[in-house]
Amino acid sequence: MLQNPLSPNSPTFSVCRDGEPVPPRLVGAVAAIGNFDGVHRGHQQLIRLTLGLKRPSAVLTFEPHPRSFFQPDKPMFRLTPEPIKLAILARLGLSGVFVRAFDREFAALDAEGFVDLLARDLKLSGVMIGYDFHFGHGRTGTPAIMRHLCGARGLDCHVAPAVTEGTEPVSSSAIRQALEEGRIGEANRLLGYRWFVRAEVRHGEKRGRELGYPTANMRLPEDCRLRHGIYAVRACVDGALIDGVASFGRRPTFDNGAPLLEVHLFDYAGDLYGREIDVEFAGWIRGEEKFDGIEPLIARMDLDAREARAILARDSTLSMIG
Repeated sequence: MLQNPLSPNSPTFSVCRDGEPVPPRLVGAVAAIGNFDGVHRGHQQLIRLTLGLKRPSAVLTFEPHPRSFFQPDKPMFRLTPEPIKLAILARLGLSGVFVRAFDREFAALDAEGFVDLLARDLKLSGVMIGYDFHFGHGRTGTPAIMRHLCGARGLDCHVAPAVTEGTEPVSSSAIRQALEEGRIGEANRLLGYRWFVRAEVRHGEKRGRELGYPTANMRLPEDCRLRHGIYAVRACVDGALIDGVASFGRRPTFDNGAPLLEVHLFDYAGDLYGREIDVEFAGWIRGEEKFDGIEPLIARMDLDAREARAILARDSTLSMIG
């Protein structure tokens, strides 16, 4: 199912936003509907079923995340901010994606108004929804109501079953919790690929260079609640995946400052300053520690690097960045 890496601006993938005409390739499409934060295994199953209908296939998603609209004072840990979400969707064989602004006007739509939008504004021929999908003002719409309203407007409505891990449905919430606890292997298993971040490489204090471990320093979104610690990672640089080891945290041995992702790439000496790169996480090594001096810190970093290489050598999880 996974295709070669694509840009959301690719001629084979269309992004249609509010107020824009529906691209010809998306007229009459079947759209899988949801926020798709994480584009995890459950979301991917929804997309596979949509592709299997042999019609133009799309996703309808919403920005910002509805929870951010309803609870703006409670920042949510986004697994896939919009640019990353679109980049992943562009790899999955879809014709494109509809992105609708989740604002006061959209939130006020009742169930019938929501389905009218699907038929009139998006010009869909059908929808694919999850077994627990709710929609419309107050979340009063259910899969059964969606089937009825779609039928009255000439739209097909398909309802996908849950994708489970053991007895529990695969969910964005479960993945967030795993990342917050440093359980990278579990998060990646639920996602179906290695979780990754995208950020610009910034100038830092150059401490890593002095320690023999030069790093690419990146600020992650403030809502990122990844557990502070040391990780085995890969970064995509000029289309190539490069193994490395990374620290995410406050650097308690030095300044205990704002959280920073510091990525040391093995056998790489290029200049990354000012460049935006993707970094995927393959495994957890240890929690963040405060060391009594430089010597024990370097000794521990040597061990971390060896462990990262071992984790990466045996990891065969799908990559979405290379």
